Amino acid sequence: MSNLVIAIDGPAGAGKSTVAKLIAQNLNIVYIDTGSMYRALTYKLLKENIDLNNTSKIIDVLNSTKIDFRDNHIFLDDEIVDDKIRTNKINNNVSLVAKIKEVREKLVKIQRNISKNNDIIMDGRDIGSYVLPNAKFKFYITANPEERGKRRYKELIKEYPNIKLSEIIEEIKERDKIDKTRNIAPLIKTEDSIEIDTTNKSIEEVVKIILNYIEKNNY
Repeated sequence: MSNLVIAIDGPAGAGKSTVAKLIAQNLNIVYIDTGSMYRALTYKLLKENIDLNNTSKIIDVLNSTKIDFRDNHIFLDDEIVDDKIRTNKINNNVSLVAKIKEVREKLVKIQRNISKNNDIIMDGRDIGSYVLPNAKFKFYITANPEERGKRRYKELIKEYPNIKLSEIIEEIKERDKIDKTRNIAPLIKTEDSIEIDTTNKSIEEVVKIILNYIEKNNY
């Protein structure tokens, strides 16, 4: 790859998307949030009351669905759904959809096509290991479940005032289990990834670490 390609992987709530957006702004490159693509499909399936255990029906919906990025927005069937896909209901169901082989194959194809002609930073669960294994830079961003739960809790408490921190932490642990044990491209840290634990770090500190590493390695 002659263009700049940065892969960021890690579990839910580790800060991947926030960090990736800031890196993209600093380097003036395209940011692709792969998780939002799976969220968009999950949103449509839930909206249409599709049983998430009915794989054949999910594939039917997938084949008649258009998901893409334009101007840093996620589009579902030509509608911007940036905010609609960030609910707790989506959080708790997206891993069930993302583990389906046919879903991953189609969305990964879209992700790879975007990376061919753009300087990009892409974040998700399987970017460095599966989607873009030849990425020039790979980072694995993580944090302990308790810290990730606190971050999710702060995001959700205004919209869901009765939500409990303990429930969020358990949901995070369950998502981790699904993501790490799925048959297709599970969440792993590749040997060539730089691991950054964000538990006791600010977003600014993490961004600085990544930018410094990229600068020192000839970009």
